[in-house]
Amino acid sequence: MTMPPGRRERKKAATRQKIADTARQLFLDRGYDAVGIREVAAEADVAVTTVFSHFASKEALVFERDDDFEQRLTQAVTGRAPHEPLIPALRREIQAMVRHCATQGAPIWRMVDGSAALREYEQSMRLRHTESLATAIAADLDLPETTTACRTIARFVIDAHSLAREAPDPDAAVDEIFRMIEAAWEVTCPSPQT
Repeated sequence: MTMPPGRRERKKAATRQKIADTARQLFLDRGYDAVGIREVAAEADVAVTTVFSHFASKEALVFERDDDFEQRLTQAVTGRAPHEPLIPALRREIQAMVRHCATQGAPIWRMVDGSAALREYEQSMRLRHTESLATAIAADLDLPETTTACRTIARFVIDAHSLAREAPDPDAAVDEIFRMIEAAWEVTCPSPQT
């Protein structure tokens, strides 16, 4: 049983969220490149050091749910029901994430697409997410190490998110992409049970 977070943890989480919400609003109102960390700190009524104690960089303010994204994908692998196939579980999670991006996250993604610094940061996140997902897949299959097949499928899944969120019909794009991922997995799958 997990214990609910204490007062201190709740305060830290609230401060982090306030900083992220403030930054997001400033970035959307004035443009990412036009807003500095000092302005975010002043508007959130915290010290610049407080901003950096919660976020490693200005780019991290935009991708404040980065860890959630990564955890949701690895949880789709590790938390699925026994005998539930791997690829459909990942498809459902990507579908949910893409739907969120298409509705609530659209202004953020337009901002990301318009900034070289944010696109570069997103690319580094995708590489990290790919490695985490590949590791989870390998562990799920009881493999001693992450294989090329695991990394390839993980990369396809991570890229599916970006490709689908940019498509005119995100749901149709997820369906199309995951048909290809399923076919690739069937060819390379190290275990018939997954």
